Amino acid sequence: MTETTFAVITLLILGWAVVSSLLVKLNITGALVFTVAGFVLANPDWGAMSVDVDAPAVHVMAEVALALLLFSDAARVDVVRLRRDIGVPVRLLAVGLPLTLVLGAVVAAWCFDDLSLALVCFVAATLAPTDAALSAQVINDAQIPLRLRRALNVESGLNDGIVTPIVAFTLTVAATQLGVPGAGHSPEGDALRELAVGVGVGMAVGLGSGLLIALGWRRGWIMHGGRRLASLAAALSSFALALTLHGNGFIAAFVAGIAFGAQVKRDEAEVEAAVELPELLGEVLALFVWFLFGAALVPVAIDHLDVATVTYAVSSLTVLRMVPVALALVGTGLDRRTALFVGWFGPRGLASVVFALLAVEELGDAAVVRQALAAVCLTVLLSVVLHGVSAGPLGRRYVRLERADEAGAEPRARKPVHSA
Repeated sequence: MTETTFAVITLLILGWAVVSSLLVKLNITGALVFTVAGFVLANPDWGAMSVDVDAPAVHVMAEVALALLLFSDAARVDVVRLRRDIGVPVRLLAVGLPLTLVLGAVVAAWCFDDLSLALVCFVAATLAPTDAALSAQVINDAQIPLRLRRALNVESGLNDGIVTPIVAFTLTVAATQLGVPGAGHSPEGDALRELAVGVGVGMAVGLGSGLLIALGWRRGWIMHGGRRLASLAAALSSFALALTLHGNGFIAAFVAGIAFGAQVKRDEAEVEAAVELPELLGEVLALFVWFLFGAALVPVAIDHLDVATVTYAVSSLTVLRMVPVALALVGTGLDRRTALFVGWFGPRGLASVVFALLAVEELGDAAVVRQALAAVCLTVLLSVVLHGVSAGPLGRRYVRLERADEAGAEPRARKPVHSA
């Protein structure tokens, strides 16, 4: 990334920050704005700026952005209330996610004859995780039942970490099949070990940092702004330490956020101030990633725009998400409308882009790789547009219909029963 590109993106961030509230009211998200900006300004065919997605710094930035947002989102989770409503997110992760992976691989194999089994599984795993940030209007809407918002938030926080070992394994196998130099020697083959290390590191860093910050705050050791700086260090260190120990950095960041938030809330009524800096830095880096997505990855999707790619992208956002969610929610007491609502608001976002960038780095520029990337990138592009635009209107419609049902049921509940 050149100095000119960096300057332009930072100026765009300034402009977005100034008018962000106005654009959000029009259902225009930051992801959409920066994707379009990247496509227009840094497109390899006509763009005035150059972007090198193969640069290691780009991949580090994308992964750090995701880790910071996972940490800050998790820190806001109320652990006590989550225990009472743990059933829905557990079902989404234990039933819905595996079904999504299997169905995604089957449909990908049907749509793309040229892709190997490893690449088919890569596409399915890359598009399985969801991104609550693209439907933030739903997650932050206090009128929508907290149980649903918390379930969507926890699901999006954990599913990308869970599929990371699968993505890493499929990339290793695909690289070996494609004859990429140095393939087949990845230290990330043990998925269970990665998850265990990620959970352990996240728990240790989250609880330890929360205790230290609470102690320093009570004793007056922390200078002004020190809590924000300490929480940023906790988020970054949980991610980096997990990777150092060959664990799952995304799981570590999310678990650290939950443990950190629970510990801080034990001593303070509000956690917002503590996680403000990690969230802000994560949002800034995420806007950079969306610009890079529009500049380097959206053109790949457009170059391979055919019936198979469009069919898979649309299926991924609808059938491949909604059917597993509906099956996972059977027996929870949630009605069909709620199941459809939860099923639709599973947008594909930052995690899928990060995995796509990993594929660019590890697999090179073979035709089959570009085909797999096209399926991923078109799905994410459609999700950025459709979920961003629909979050506000569909959220309001869901609340309105639920209230109408409650109002209609109330008179019947109060109707007196006459004895014979």
